[in-house]
Amino acid sequence: MTRVLIIGGGGMVGQKLAHLLARDGLDGTAPDVALFDMGFPNESAPGRQIRGNITDQVAMTRLANEQFDVIFHLAAIVSGEAETDFDKGWSVNMMSMWHILEALRAEHVQSDGAYVPRLVFTSSIAVFGGPYPEKISDTFLSAPQTSYGAQKAVSELMLSDFSRKGFVDGLSLRLPTICVRPGKANLAASSFFSGIIREPLNGQEAILPVPDNIRHWHASPKAAAGFLRHAATLDTDRLEGRRALNLPGLSCTVAEQIEALRRIAGQKAVDLIVPRPDADIMRIVEGWPRNFQPDRAIDLGFKAETTFDEIIQTYIDDDLNAGS
Repeated sequence: MTRVLIIGGGGMVGQKLAHLLARDGLDGTAPDVALFDMGFPNESAPGRQIRGNITDQVAMTRLANEQFDVIFHLAAIVSGEAETDFDKGWSVNMMSMWHILEALRAEHVQSDGAYVPRLVFTSSIAVFGGPYPEKISDTFLSAPQTSYGAQKAVSELMLSDFSRKGFVDGLSLRLPTICVRPGKANLAASSFFSGIIREPLNGQEAILPVPDNIRHWHASPKAAAGFLRHAATLDTDRLEGRRALNLPGLSCTVAEQIEALRRIAGQKAVDLIVPRPDADIMRIVEGWPRNFQPDRAIDLGFKAETTFDEIIQTYIDDDLNAGS
């Protein structure tokens, strides 16, 4: 039986992934799943719960000692918090990756090279910075313009080098902004992309801090879980040493998001969106990429939604009636 660890397993994407693995398995079989996080929802997805903090080197060593076959590293602090708390951002988002990799390398050495886990890391499109072409191709330069993006880019490079040395078999997945996220808003600068859909669908007011002509790259939580599951069994020889992937998604403006909401939920829902400009959020968002041409990932079998209506409907089907 494949043994799977989800670091950040108490979070939204980790929970979606754990539910997906419990329902559909991994490579045709049901895996043995462990979830590591500081806390878990009351009705958590199936899996053995391990509580701890990724900044705890001892905890990382203990996890590595278990020699899981597949490790998903999803834990991070989000973009807005990483930008305002410089020390915390680098500690959580970069140094923790170093400690995880070092602990796994120690297990590899102790096993005389027999232990080489698959490590799937959730990176971000924030590794890119402008000026941008109309569509970002798979060869576009990684030049982040935020602390969060820099932390993700450094982690990508570390994972690539540890993989080149044969200590782990890693992939970095540059996730689109995940939308519509269930639950409450978080400290991510991108949180409003979900909020302007989620809150009106729940009959609540939503704040829009940017102009409606802002364009961005999106995928649903369901698509994110699918990306991760697919990456766990992908033949990494097909990557030809380039272990960071731009993933499929949907490029649309805020105005197009709102029009999709209008088509699905009507004008009453749209009326709950209140423009309230926020210069800090605007400054961060203006530095983000807007559109991609992720040919490599598509050729490798990764899939996402093709319309924002689909993304909204996924939230309605999977999360709205669950009370989120």
